[in-house]
Amino acid sequence: MAPLVILDEETKATLESYGPTSPAAQGALAAVCGSIATLGFLWTYRRYWKRIPNAEAVPASLIARRGWVKGIVTSVGDGDNFRLYHTPGFFWRWPIKLRQVPQTAKGENHPRDLYQLQGQTIHIRMAGVDAPEAAHFGKPGQPYAREALDWLRSKAHGKRVWCQLVRRDQYQRIVGVPYLAPKILPSLLFKGKNISLMMVTAGWGITYAQAGGEYGSEGKGKYLELERQARAARRGMWAGGKKLESPAEYKKRVAGDNPAPAPAARSAAAPARGFFFRLFSSRKS
Repeated sequence: MAPLVILDEETKATLESYGPTSPAAQGALAAVCGSIATLGFLWTYRRYWKRIPNAEAVPASLIARRGWVKGIVTSVGDGDNFRLYHTPGFFWRWPIKLRQVPQTAKGENHPRDLYQLQGQTIHIRMAGVDAPEAAHFGKPGQPYAREALDWLRSKAHGKRVWCQLVRRDQYQRIVGVPYLAPKILPSLLFKGKNISLMMVTAGWGITYAQAGGEYGSEGKGKYLELERQARAARRGMWAGGKKLESPAEYKKRVAGDNPAPAPAARSAAAPARGFFFRLFSSRKS
C-alpha cells in the first residue's frame, strides 16, 4: 500500500487552482478550442470558399489530385476553350444570393467580353476534343470554325459548369473535362452532360488524338465512337460527307506556312502526318 501523503492547506489550494473547473484551466481550454476553430475555418475557406481568380492562381495540388471547380462561363473565345469565373462555396444563387459574377459592359459575345474579365477568370481548354481552328495572327481559319464557336457559345456561355482539372498546357491554360451543372439534381452528387462529348456528338469537333490526351472517366473509346456516329449521320461539319483536314493537321501546316496539299500530293511518297495535336487532355474537376 502506498504511503498516505498529507498535504498542507497551502498546497491543497495551489493544486485546486489548476483543477478542471478552475478559471485558469477553462481559459486555457477556451484558447485551444478557439485556435482549433480558427484553423478549421481557414482550412475550409482555402479549400472550398476561396475564389481562384485566374489560371495562374490554380494550385498545383488541385491539378495533381484532379480536383473540381465550378463556375460561370463568361466568354467563349474559340471552339474548344472558354473562360470560367470560379464560384466556390454558397450564396451565388437565389434565394440567398450574396455574391455575384461581374457583368461585362457590352453584353453577351461582344469581342470585349474576352478581355474584360480576363484577369478574373480561369482559361479552360476542353479536354478530349479538338474543334476547327479560327483565324489567328493573319492565318486563315478552318472551315466550320465559326459554326463550332457558335455551337459552344449556345451551349456554355452564361451557364454553370463543373470542370475536373487535369493539367496545365503550354499556353498556361488549364485543361479540364467540362460538365454542365444538372438543372435539378444536386451537382455535388450527380454529373451533368459532358460538353466535350456533346460537341463531338453534334459533329462540331473531333476526338483529340495526340499522345498524352486525357478523356476523363468516359475514356477515349467513347469519344471515338461518338465521332464515328456523327460522321455516319453527317452531323455538323460532316454534312458534306467529305474527309476534312483535322485541326492538328491544319496547325502543323500553317506553322510552316505551307500551302494546302493538293489531293494528288497525298501519295505513298509523302511523309505520314498522323493525327495529333491534342492541345491538352481531360481532367474533370
